[in-house]
Amino acid sequence: MKKRNIFENLYKQLKQKYGSPKGQWKLWCKRPKTEKEREEVIIEAILTQRANWKNVELAFENLKKARVDSLKDIYEKGEERVAPLIKASGFYKAKASYLFHLSEFILKNYGSLKEMRKEKLEVLREKLLKLKGIGYETADSILLYALEKPIFVIDEYTRRLVKRYNLSKDLSYHFLQELFEKNLKRDFRLYQDFHALIVIEGKNRNL
Repeated sequence: MKKRNIFENLYKQLKQKYGSPKGQWKLWCKRPKTEKEREEVIIEAILTQRANWKNVELAFENLKKARVDSLKDIYEKGEERVAPLIKASGFYKAKASYLFHLSEFILKNYGSLKEMRKEKLEVLREKLLKLKGIGYETADSILLYALEKPIFVIDEYTRRLVKRYNLSKDLSYHFLQELFEKNLKRDFRLYQDFHALIVIEGKNRNL
């Protein structure tokens, strides 16, 4: 069987097993999203670093109650006032700093996510990776789920799936990203759903 077919079949199997991604992924895989929903995904992409989803939800709920749930709100309030609101997500002082600088970067360089989405994927990714607290997985999650750029996100669940099916011995981020992208149709919708389903499968199997 050709490698491309293996990847496509894996996606079809997971889709058949779970249907449309639920839970966290209901919003993250929603299409189309409002600007407000895109901002929520960006904020949650930072909050979810080294945190379980329940705690991310608690932290975001606190931001909503305090009416600090947009990039503009976070930028105007400043990291010191944001930090206690996101305590539930852990590493809250660092995350408040990341959120502030990310909000500042977006608002000062683009003014809105609508304008930001016009930037080329490669250029935008390079700029995001220069920001403190944003590594490959976070940058690519923002690009894929909030900005609908066709880039495949690699995480631990993806690596475990690759190992389980012996798809590659090289488990480095860039190699796996290229492997998935090379063997799948270039479509952000497919990438969103496939990555979400990989995470759901991994959690269900305790991989």
